[in-house]
Amino acid sequence: MLEPSGEDLLRTLAPQVLGAVVRRYGHFDTAEDAVQEALLAAARQWPVDGVPDNPRAWLVRVAARRLTDLLRADQARRGREETVAAWPVPAPGPATDDSLVLLFMCCHPSLSPASQIALTLRAVGGLTTGEVARAFLVPEDTMTRRITRAKKSIKDSGVPFGLPPADERSARLAAVLRVLYLIFNEGYVGTTGPTLQRVELSTEAIRLARLVHRLLPDDAEATGLLALMLLTDARRAARTAPDGTPVPMDEQDRSRWDRTQIAEGVALVSAALPSGDPGPYQIQAAIAALHDEAARAEDTDWPQIMLLYEVLLDHSDNPVVALNHAVAVAMVRGPAAGLALLDPLGKDERLAADHRWHAARAHLLERSGDLDAARAAYLAAAAKTMSQPQQRYLHTRAEYVRRARG
Repeated sequence: MLEPSGEDLLRTLAPQVLGAVVRRYGHFDTAEDAVQEALLAAARQWPVDGVPDNPRAWLVRVAARRLTDLLRADQARRGREETVAAWPVPAPGPATDDSLVLLFMCCHPSLSPASQIALTLRAVGGLTTGEVARAFLVPEDTMTRRITRAKKSIKDSGVPFGLPPADERSARLAAVLRVLYLIFNEGYVGTTGPTLQRVELSTEAIRLARLVHRLLPDDAEATGLLALMLLTDARRAARTAPDGTPVPMDEQDRSRWDRTQIAEGVALVSAALPSGDPGPYQIQAAIAALHDEAARAEDTDWPQIMLLYEVLLDHSDNPVVALNHAVAVAMVRGPAAGLALLDPLGKDERLAADHRWHAARAHLLERSGDLDAARAAYLAAAAKTMSQPQQRYLHTRAEYVRRARG
């Protein structure tokens, strides 16, 4: 089995290898299967033989050979094996990063927005189908079918491998930004597994967001998204205790926050906001900036955050936005006011299987002094999450409340 550093390397290289193979051969759907087999071969061989001097070229060669085998098997039935057999295995070339090209390709207009996002999370972000399903709050078998259909649509569309023309980029940009947002969120708060954060995913999302911002420097939402990621990721070092348990923001050691990232994020959002009617990423970045600029938790400008969430609600019917707004209201007007907004959200089926509503409710119930209800809500939240650090934290809070109750 590969060490974690080796797994990180494969995750980083996966979209680059897929991009290189698709650029050379096309056949997006089959190429992804070939790349996955190359990654499996690397996971088996590299711990024994060592990591090659040029791991990207090694993966491209193995994936190209496997793609040739797969296409031979398919095309032999159509009498075209000789064409495929004549394809040369590519020699190691310059390490061109085709991640951005692949990103826009996955967001082709022939796909529905949901399929664009799902396919990109799978092909570029490296998430498993189960992780993509949890990001969408849908069953895994539903997501498997969606991704399969999306790959077939890409194949049938005949889209060339390359960046779309300038006049088409804006049409795809909303899906591209949404994809990066979800990849970042999965890295910042993993939905499953033994660690709260999957740094390789959030780092990759920031890298891709920088590429998009560089390509479209005048797009305020692309700028806002990069700012949001930087301002949020700046708190990473303080977000977990030594045992990996989450540390709430108001208890974090703010001296550990990355002030360089905060300064960059604040500068980006400050530049983007005056450009016109702000979009949701700019608004969220402005909220993140208010948190990051507070020297102490008690210095946080909660009235301004509450107002920004109200503006954000006008852009989205996302129940998580409404949940965060309720928490902000509680910080300004007291827990009873927050609970009055939070309780009706429990009827939204999109939150039914999500631990965040129960956790937020538990926090506000604890603040209001209803410790029995708070403990029950903490336990309900723990039962809803598949993240082990979140489970530990929520059980710890439930036990704390039980002891406080006496």
